[in-house]
Order: sequence, then C-alpha cells, then structure tokens
Amino acid sequence: MSKIRVAVVGCGSIAEKRHIIEYAPNPNVELVAFCDPVTERAQKYADQYGAKAFANYEDMLAEIKPDAVSVCTPNYLHATVAIAAANAGAHVLVEKPMAVTDEEAAAMIDAASQNNVFLMVGHNQRLMPPHVKAKELLETAGLGRVLTFRTSFGHPGPEFWSIDGPGSWFFRKEEAIMGAMGDLGVHKSDLIRYLLDDEVAQVTAFIGTLDKKNTKVDDNATVLLRMKSGAIGTLVASWTYYKGEDNSTVLWCENGVIKIGTDPEDQIILELRDGTVERYKVGAISTNEKQETSGVIEAFVESIVTNTPPVISGEEGRKSLAVILAAFESQANGTVVSL
Repeated sequence: MSKIRVAVVGCGSIAEKRHIIEYAPNPNVELVAFCDPVTERAQKYADQYGAKAFANYEDMLAEIKPDAVSVCTPNYLHATVAIAAANAGAHVLVEKPMAVTDEEAAAMIDAASQNNVFLMVGHNQRLMPPHVKAKELLETAGLGRVLTFRTSFGHPGPEFWSIDGPGSWFFRKEEAIMGAMGDLGVHKSDLIRYLLDDEVAQVTAFIGTLDKKNTKVDDNATVLLRMKSGAIGTLVASWTYYKGEDNSTVLWCENGVIKIGTDPEDQIILELRDGTVERYKVGAISTNEKQETSGVIEAFVESIVTNTPPVISGEEGRKSLAVILAAFESQANGTVVSL
C-alpha cells in the first residue's frame, strides 16, 4: 500500500520527543506537513523531512489533505484541531487530555464517526511494558480481586520539559485549562481503568496550586477513587516532585500485592501471601529524562494499515477525562461526585 501521509500540528516538546521521532522511522509513514504558529519550529522539521511548513492548521488541511494528523497543541485546541482534521477526512491521534470538556470529547468522537476515520488518544501508559505485564499478571498470577490501590505520577514541572520552559503554555490557564491533572492525572485515571478493567464510580479530590508561581493552573492533586467493583484507592498528580520523577502504582489484592515502577531495577515486584516473591525486568517506563518508545505511534499507524479501530479509542479517552473533570467538580463543590 502507499505510505500514510502524516501531518503534525504543534511542534513543541511532545511532538519532538515522541511523535516525530517515532513516525520518522516507520516504513508505512511519510511526514508531509508540520504546523506551528512559531513558524521556524515547523520549518525546521519540514526541512529535515522534506515536508511543508504551515503557520495554521486550516491552510495545511486544505492544501496537503493528509491521511492522518497528530494533534500536539495546547489543551484548549485539541478538540478544534481534531474535529477539523476529521472533517477533512484524516485519521486523528490527539494528545491527552483529549479535550477540556466532556462536550468537546463527544463532538470529537462524533466527527470521527461521521467521517469514517479513526480517533486515537495518546494514553501511552497502557502501552508501557511494565503496565502491559502487570495487567497480564493480574489475570494469571492468582492475585484475586484488587481491593485497594495507589497510583502516582509526578515530576518537577513543565518548565523543565517544555520547549518554552517557564514561559510554557502549560502555565497559562486560558490555554492549558488544567495543570498537573491534565498533564499527568489523566494518564493515571486511564491506567487504573485499564489495569483493573473497571470503571470509576465515585470521585473526591483535593486539587490546588501549592508552589508554582504566576499560574492559576493546578500543580498538585490527591484524588480518592471508588471503582464500580468496590475497590478504593488514591490517584496523585504533581508538578512539585523536585527530586525526580515518580510513575508508580501499587495494587493490594486478595492474595498479594503487585508493585509497578517502585524499584530502579525490577519494574514489577509480585509478593504473594504465601511468601512467594517474583521480580520482573520487562522494560522501562518512559520518563522525561529518559525517553522510551511510547508505542502510541506504532499502534496508531497499525490501526490505519490494518483498518482496525485503535486500541485507545476516543470513547476510552472520554471515560478517562470524565474522572479528571469529576475531580475538579469535587474540589470546587466539596462533594463526592458520582459517575
């Protein structure tokens, strides 16, 4: 088959460190366009890959008519760009959070359906080898039901990662809408749904801006979740882990505990009630300091090549977003929110 003609909208750090470098070696892909209001960023990649640079996505979609689009823009533009791309007949891979409201998420799903294109959300945590292995062990290792859990994702903040440093859009409320919860928390709501094969039933949260200056977006959140199965646990998202990144999950089950990302050498540690301890080296979880292949680009391209719905659909992204939106509602109203 002919190569999939891919355009990347937004040429900041996530495009640079994940999307572009994973599309480039894929034999099924031709990078045909890059779009960014900072035109020199788009031009740099256009020159590198023999593509065309654009300052706005409308012109790009009209002229290039790509087969697929990666949406790597600030959060508030995710829905607008994704819907425009779908309406132009392109498959869409959108960064998380897929949208900033449930209404936007629903509109994105509808646009993809009406135009017979795929919509995939970049929840890469599902595809990280330790999380894939942990899900397998939950199903096969005799752990029994998950009773309680904690899942945490924190790093020092976007100023240490974003292409714009302290001046990043991540800190501008009108563009980011949400802070650490949109950046990290939604990854963990998606992960816990995936690992437990369960949905969140109730949410209560403490969300605030504890240390980042000159911003109105959240830099920390601690969220209590009750799953439909009855399992309860905590979800933590933080931009103030200044001593280093943490992306760990611990699941306490009827017959033991499974620890993911808690040890620098063994990505998974399984401890059963009978005293058995199993340690697994299954590949690292990607960090800002040490990038690993996300798996997202490969999965997106594979879905297009095989004409198979993507493994992380718009519907799945919408459910994970709903948990985060419920947490903000809980913080605002001081209530337990039911989903």
